Amino acid sequence: MSTLTEAPPPLAPAPAAERPPRRRGRRTPYWLLLPGILWLLVFFALPLVYQASTSVQTGSLEEGYKVTWHFAAYWDALHAYWPQFLRSVLYAGSATVLCLVLGYPLAYLIAFRAGRWRNLVMILVVAPFFTSFLIRTLAWKTILADGGPVVGALDSLHVLSVTNWLGMTDGHRVLATPLAVVCGLTYNFLPFMILPLYTSLERIDGRLHEAAGDLYATPLTTFRRVTFPLSMPGVVSGTLLTFIPASGDYVNSELLGSTNTQMIGNVIQSQFLRILDYPTAAALSFLLMAAILIMVTLYIRRSGTEDLV
Repeated sequence: MSTLTEAPPPLAPAPAAERPPRRRGRRTPYWLLLPGILWLLVFFALPLVYQASTSVQTGSLEEGYKVTWHFAAYWDALHAYWPQFLRSVLYAGSATVLCLVLGYPLAYLIAFRAGRWRNLVMILVVAPFFTSFLIRTLAWKTILADGGPVVGALDSLHVLSVTNWLGMTDGHRVLATPLAVVCGLTYNFLPFMILPLYTSLERIDGRLHEAAGDLYATPLTTFRRVTFPLSMPGVVSGTLLTFIPASGDYVNSELLGSTNTQMIGNVIQSQFLRILDYPTAAALSFLLMAAILIMVTLYIRRSGTEDLV
């Protein structure tokens, strides 16, 4: 009797070799970055290179300008307009400090105490952006007008006596003085301080405040040891967003100040549009950019905030 041998089971098909990802898929992130890179090249890098070449040119508007690598234009511009540079740093620094002093309590209120009114307060903070920067600055000419209620209140409180001693005002008037320029800068750039502060404060876990209270920390100690250190990224971001545009601003000084309160932005604007001395204007622009870059770098390293690096 013959025995039937069972056929061996069929072999499982060999797994198909994994196909390597297509090169097109690998290049997708770079294609997505291409519009942003082109935008930076066209509207940032190329104008910067053109401005750099303009700063080392010599000539006149009638004869034309030629690149002669005249680097002495930087020293001449700095030597001639260093008071405006110093004034810009002082005005922008004063406005930044005032924005921090005024903006931190408001940001703290919105983050921890506003409750259901939070959205309304945020709208009030952002609402000035719906009005032109120029119109907002012109409104301060009415607010600080001679004989107005604001100047009268400051005079009755003897505030003008202190500001006169500091050299910020002149007699019983505020317009066309450094105080008017600083007030305009503070008002226009205050939202740039409040919004980063609010974002940073909102991220703080409220249980940390409860833990500090359980450890018998006073509200002042809690703020000094917990709240303020954790909000330092917002403080650094807010101060940078306020100081950088304020140092190059020229609208507030033009409308609220006088010839004695001109900032470096006014000089650059005048050199470009009135005097038509393009090399000097370009050199001043690069000097301002370099000064701001150095100050910002030192400030970030000094503050030690790793969230911005």
